[in-house]
Amino acid sequence: MVDRELTIKGRTAIAGIGETVYYKRAQAPDPEFRMCLDAILAAAEDAGLAVDDIDGFASYSNDRNEPSHIASALGLPELRFSNMVWGGGGGGGSAAVANAAAAVAAGYANYVVVFRALAQGQFGRFGQAPPLRGISGPMAYTMPYGLVSPAQMFAMRVQRFMHEYGGGQAAQKAVSMASYHHAQANPRAVMHGRPLTEEAYDGARWIVEPFRLYDCCMENDGAAAIIVTSAERAADLRHPPAHIWAAEQGSDLGQGLPVHNAPDYATSNFKTLAKHLYDTAGVGPHDIDVIQSYENFTGGVVMSLVEHGFCEPEEVDKVLTFENLTAPNGSLPINTSGGNLAECYMHGLELIIEAVRQVRGTSTSQVADVELSLVTSGPMVTPVSNLLLSASR
Repeated sequence: MVDRELTIKGRTAIAGIGETVYYKRAQAPDPEFRMCLDAILAAAEDAGLAVDDIDGFASYSNDRNEPSHIASALGLPELRFSNMVWGGGGGGGSAAVANAAAAVAAGYANYVVVFRALAQGQFGRFGQAPPLRGISGPMAYTMPYGLVSPAQMFAMRVQRFMHEYGGGQAAQKAVSMASYHHAQANPRAVMHGRPLTEEAYDGARWIVEPFRLYDCCMENDGAAAIIVTSAERAADLRHPPAHIWAAEQGSDLGQGLPVHNAPDYATSNFKTLAKHLYDTAGVGPHDIDVIQSYENFTGGVVMSLVEHGFCEPEEVDKVLTFENLTAPNGSLPINTSGGNLAECYMHGLELIIEAVRQVRGTSTSQVADVELSLVTSGPMVTPVSNLLLSASR
């Protein structure tokens, strides 16, 4: 049982959000570092802060932009905190916010920026396996047999889930359709103006079963940033704070074992984290108003929603329908900016920005009277993380 007197609940908040224009892969006109700086400047402007107030940085997924270089480029008078979550993929997004909140709560820094910047045109694609002259280690047991791209690797877990519980293909389609639907209201979304029909989804080519084209996230360039500070400081800034009620990071038993040897294979890796998140916040899935669930692939969203208690695994096709997943009237609205599928693949940090907008009441697909906004970061990787934001302290 969590001792809530020792948690970060209500002690910190997200006070500023910023992002660049989001581009299709290789189409950004600026280098990655410049976009990183632009997103941070935008977050400071959004919060109503002077850039000089920033004194800490946190990131994830091995971001290339080092805080010491960022601080120098921004002319910051001092750098008090810098932090990185281990591991690739989007599993560290909410964890980076947790680290920033912990630093603020402990007094290590006053205004910590969580950032992520990507220029796949400058540094290489995520959705494509790199050319290799030789293969050794765990990859020698998978790549020669066809597990090369992320889609191929993650499809195996989703196929196992669908085999064990039945169904899931209709739920995946509903997740994709909901994300594209929300993107049509969001002028920032890369897929804005490109609606997805059921016929187009059903007729799209298979990437690897059970994923069709529109089950897969995009590949994009851009940058995003948020600013975490104390609840007291946030109350005096430009926008209503998005209070951090809980944030968890970690992994279930054996999920880091190589060569697909995890003892629980049909999982998004949130079974323990979801329990800790709800326990820390003192809430349950029935209290959540809106969800931003990381979609590297739609099957991961389906499993994440199950593991956060929104339905039983045998019920996914019945509960996770387009009508239920769409704002403003759905019972379980998700990815209301378009998410990784249709807004931008910014390693999930754009999902956290959308969670803040929902709390502020400024989303382009706003859910009424949002009190609790949930983020799940990086299904089927390790570690993963999640985050719960509230309009109330």
